[in-house]
Amino acid sequence: MSPHQVTIKDVAVRAGVSRAAVSLAVHGKPGISAPTRARILAAAGALGWQPAPGHPETGTIGFVIRRPAHQLGLEPFYMEFISGLQSEVSARSGALLLRLVRTLDEEIDLQRHWWRTRRIAGSVLVDFRAYDPRGPLLARIGLPAVAVAHPSLTGPFPALWTDDAAAVRAAVRYLAALGHRAIARVGGAPDLGHSTIRRAAFRAAMREAGLDADRQRDTDFSGAAGARATRSLLTAERPPTAIVYDNDLMAVAGLSVAAELGLRVPADLSLLAWDDSQLCRLTHPALSAMSHDIHAFGAEVARALYGVLAGDRLAARPVPTPTLIPRGSTAPPG
Repeated sequence: MSPHQVTIKDVAVRAGVSRAAVSLAVHGKPGISAPTRARILAAAGALGWQPAPGHPETGTIGFVIRRPAHQLGLEPFYMEFISGLQSEVSARSGALLLRLVRTLDEEIDLQRHWWRTRRIAGSVLVDFRAYDPRGPLLARIGLPAVAVAHPSLTGPFPALWTDDAAAVRAAVRYLAALGHRAIARVGGAPDLGHSTIRRAAFRAAMREAGLDADRQRDTDFSGAAGARATRSLLTAERPPTAIVYDNDLMAVAGLSVAAELGLRVPADLSLLAWDDSQLCRLTHPALSAMSHDIHAFGAEVARALYGVLAGDRLAARPVPTPTLIPRGSTAPPG
């Protein structure tokens, strides 16, 4: 068994003791006899296992996001997700170490540095690409981590994810049931795994409904890019009567573009957002959205990572699928 695969549970089994006894032994705490402590340390040495920095129930969690600082502040998803992470970390008297970087190489270097200098007990990994090098590279150094992505993308790390394909299908079927025949999608960064999943699901759902599946635009998730994509769609020879967005910020930008072009929402154009942050309720009309509890998602990811640090073998699992919340921005086409 290689060191990065070994957990506190493996040491406990080899030494014939509980995980609590292993924790006492390796952290030099009283409560076990000298022979038992020696047996546990010998088992840990034989397996090549070392405890994470800090107690596994209170350690520092690393979280790296590849975004410009000014853009992160505008993204409701990450604000809610970080809030959920922090709520669980604070409840355990732990700490959240957050860093913004621009490239994947920067993130890999930072994760390696944090782990080798024992700044963190483990990490939450997000924004997986279709072919992402972080899995094998970070697992090789023994970094404990939980991935937020479909397990087909995350390599050796346990994963929690939302079923984006099912949510996209629900969005398309809803708009088609309203009578829309020209439906478009404004997506996020094309190299991200969940963008690939949503793009394929949109194409499949549109073809299943007998509709043109080619009205899709890729962006960087920003409001400016969302506005440009919306303007491109609405000034095309065959403009859509409904648009699905990959986040709320772009949907709000799309609402502004519709007003700029003299289109009424929802009489002339239906708009459907994704994530259902407070932004969706502050617009006029209020935005229909694919809604999920992002704060709870963040908290669940933090709990899962603390479980991994404590020696649990976490099985990949989905969290609740986003559900449709109809509001004033969607209606049958005029």
